[in-house]
Formats: sequence, structure tokens, C-alpha cells
Amino acid sequence: MGDQDESRDHSHEHDHEHQDVPPDIALRVRALESVLVEKGMVDSAALDEIVDTYENRIGPRNGAEVVAKAWVDPAYRERLLADGTSAIGELGHLGGQGEHMKVVANTPEVHNLVVCTLCSCYPWPTLGLPPVWYKSAPFRARAVIEPRDVLSEFGLEVPEDVEIRVWDSTAEIRYLVLPERPAGTEGMTEEELVEIVTRDSMIGVARVEAPSGGNPGGDA
Repeated sequence: MGDQDESRDHSHEHDHEHQDVPPDIALRVRALESVLVEKGMVDSAALDEIVDTYENRIGPRNGAEVVAKAWVDPAYRERLLADGTSAIGELGHLGGQGEHMKVVANTPEVHNLVVCTLCSCYPWPTLGLPPVWYKSAPFRARAVIEPRDVLSEFGLEVPEDVEIRVWDSTAEIRYLVLPERPAGTEGMTEEELVEIVTRDSMIGVARVEAPSGGNPGGDA
């Protein structure tokens, strides 16, 4: 793979136990929720509100706002790469599971990929709930060993002359990829750019594509 030393330059110590998720986890969660609601220990409506917040109202849009601002504001980009936590905090997108953030930028020479090899540490305040594949054992293992092959399976072909850096999220620090701004978007507004940034591009398994049909914000 690319720069394995860079991908392992921080602690793998998590503050909780790690184990494979059982295949019937959804059934177990529902059963546990039912018991807790029945005993009056959990408010079902409150749980629904939390899930809706992360799936719909927060989701990856917060991260997209960070990326779009970095694309149009060079000074913000510089602050973001120097101190991700502080710069993301400027937009109000910090919170539980995202208190300590590092942002890594894709370039023509380097492509970044984020994984959590021991469990599923993930920046909830900027990306919402983690996708199922991010939590799977095969992705967690293979992303480090054969990242180019893994990206190819996502439909992302990374040229051999481009270095792939794999960043291992932990309970202490979580990563966000700053994707390259696609050609043909020079005339788009920041708000328009937010709409084309995807969750997968901020994990590193996809590129951001310019909208089809031309540039809505500038000359064709």
C-alpha cells in the first residue's frame, strides 16, 4: 500500500472493548429497546429523535459544509488542515464522537482513506451515522492491507503513481478527508458545492463529481 508508516503514527488504544458484531444485532437492539422502554428507562420518542437527527438533519451535510467552505476560502482551508478541530468548530459542527478531528487533503499525488481497524470510530457530527460497510470486519482489515483493491471494489480506480495513505480512526482522534474539488465547478457557489459533496468522498472511497449538464453557477 502507500505510506503505512503515516497510517500507523498514532495509538490504536480505544477506550472500549472490541468484538465482531453478531449477525442478529438489529433484533437484539430492538429487543433491548423494547425492554428499556417497557421499564420506563428509555423514552422511545427520544430515541427516534436522536436517530432522525443523525440520519437526516445532521448526516453528512455538516461535513459537506466544511469541505465546500475549504474549497472557496483558502484561509479557512489552511486553518482546517492545520487544526481540524478548531476549524470545524468555527462552523459549529463539533460534538460527541467528533471532539478531536484531523482533516487530510486529497491531491493529484496523494489519496487518503479512513478506516477504524479495531471497531468503528467515526465522526458522527460531520458524517452522521457510519455506513454498514465501514463497520464490517473485511473492510477494516483489507483497507489497511490492500487499499487499492478495496477502492477499486467501490468503483474508484487510483492510478499506480498516486500514493494511498490510510488513516486509522480511534476513540482519541477521528479523520475527515478533504476531497479534491472537481474541474468544472469554478463558478458554483458555496451552497451549490455543498450539494455535490458526498459522505463516501469524505471517507475516501469516492471522488466528488461535477454535476452533469454543466456548471450551474458559471459559464458552460
